[in-house]
Amino acid sequence: MAVAMFAAMGGALFANGSKETSASSGAKSVTLMAWHDQGEKGVNWFNALNDLYSQDHPGVKVESVTYPTQQWIEKSIAALNTNTAPDLLFNNYERVIRVEDQTHKISDLSSAFKTIGDTSYLSDGDLAVTKYANKMIIFPIQRVQMAFGVRKSWLERVGKSFPENWDQMVELAKQFTNGDPDGNGKNGDTFGLALEAANPRDLVHMIDLFSFGSGIKHTIIDPQGNITINEPQHKAIVKAIIGLYRNYVPKDTVNYSFNEMYQIIEGGKAGMFRVGDWNVNKWDQPDVLNGDYEIGAWPAFKAGEKHYVVIGGMRGVAVPENAPNRDAAVEFAKFMLSKEAQKLSFKFIGSSVRGDWSLDLTPHQAVFAHAKFPLVAYDFPETEFSYYPAIEEIYHKALLKAITDSSVNVDQLLADTESQIKAYIKDHT
Repeated sequence: MAVAMFAAMGGALFANGSKETSASSGAKSVTLMAWHDQGEKGVNWFNALNDLYSQDHPGVKVESVTYPTQQWIEKSIAALNTNTAPDLLFNNYERVIRVEDQTHKISDLSSAFKTIGDTSYLSDGDLAVTKYANKMIIFPIQRVQMAFGVRKSWLERVGKSFPENWDQMVELAKQFTNGDPDGNGKNGDTFGLALEAANPRDLVHMIDLFSFGSGIKHTIIDPQGNITINEPQHKAIVKAIIGLYRNYVPKDTVNYSFNEMYQIIEGGKAGMFRVGDWNVNKWDQPDVLNGDYEIGAWPAFKAGEKHYVVIGGMRGVAVPENAPNRDAAVEFAKFMLSKEAQKLSFKFIGSSVRGDWSLDLTPHQAVFAHAKFPLVAYDFPETEFSYYPAIEEIYHKALLKAITDSSVNVDQLLADTESQIKAYIKDHT
């Protein structure tokens, strides 16, 4: 039975989270401990993986513990540095990078990957994001797809169709913010969009989605190291995004991270929002949104241009070098890329990197499973530039100033910000 919310339960486990392993008991059986941040659905997923894996590996048991994201990062760093690591770490690639940066104790899985067999379902982009500091630090398990969502009943109430471009989206945002799209008899108690901005990744993530979704790549820096924030297309869309924050979201959105943004969406207060492949299972439930939303590509910045659903991340599995059962953990990590394991990945989490399986899917799930709309991949600058989080923080600080103070000269602000970013890079490379 998988372990959920270990920190809250206070169970009598060893410091690395395992109960009994071959190393600690001398027995032939092995218990692998996995740490993730996927909550109850992640625990259920690892339960199912354990049941499947044990059919051919009766001596191996897999348990999991789930932590809030920030706690997962902190505990993982501490555990690897004190030789109390779990066997498996599962999370978004950039969070595994943070652990590697602070510990240098994530295993290089390059050799193990070559023994998997057919991996033709993985693109060059999928594989590029697995590498950091000349090591393959994760096996890619789940592409993180993010589409644009609009409340279906709200569209019907205002007599509009799904927005294909920014002009249409902004017109909807005005009606959703000022009118009565939820039909409760009150004007102005709803919002055009649900966004987030509290942390650098929150705000820049939203810019990534609107930009890449419009075909405008490389939000802050391109692969050659050139700063892009003052290129005409980039500057234009950022100015437009600043306008969204100033006019069509709750005033305290500058303090919103994921949880607060979800409260606005799930509380029925926002007409348009990001829809991740992991959201639909919950949002289709009667006590949440009851499936009352349409999914599509992000609006094109200009009418008639191509626009996309964004592959905005990759969740993967890593194995600490000081894992108690490292070899067994690597074998299980390889198994997570098998067809049946990938089927379970989509069933429980809503995403995978393979699609050669069949499941009964809801219409919203099918959007992600079968790529109903064109896809574009985020460029994952964290894997190329170790200083990227720092320059993202500089950009975030400037953007918050522009959002909260309408008197700010945005052109001058962005010019000054580019100079600050270039100075930082010069001093740290």
